Amino acid sequence: MKLPIEHKSEPLLPWRKFASRMLLSLSAGTFLVMVSLAVGTCGYRYFEDLSWLDALLNASMILSGMGPMANPGTGGGKIFASIYALYSGFAVLVIAGIAFGPVVHRLFHRLHIDESDFPKEG
Repeated sequence: MKLPIEHKSEPLLPWRKFASRMLLSLSAGTFLVMVSLAVGTCGYRYFEDLSWLDALLNASMILSGMGPMANPGTGGGKIFASIYALYSGFAVLVIAGIAFGPVVHRLFHRLHIDESDFPKEG
């Protein structure tokens, strides 16, 4: 499967198309954050019988790397919290890569092309 990105031998993507690519990447990253947050919230609600608001708070704190607000009191809650914390650590790295990948690609692409390859403005 070929990714829809330009090769270093191709001209730099115009700003309008780059902004569209960036919006798509940020949308994908936001979607993954929301799914991860929903899973964490439901998990804390089910395993720890927290209110929806407290479950959301706990899931948000774990996903952001800050740590839990309420320590799990049940065995199932402790196992869920452990798995969710490990998942969250990797998810943040993957989501950041997806969301900001186009910026890094554009920077690397720009460093490997000639001035004659830049698109004409206007």
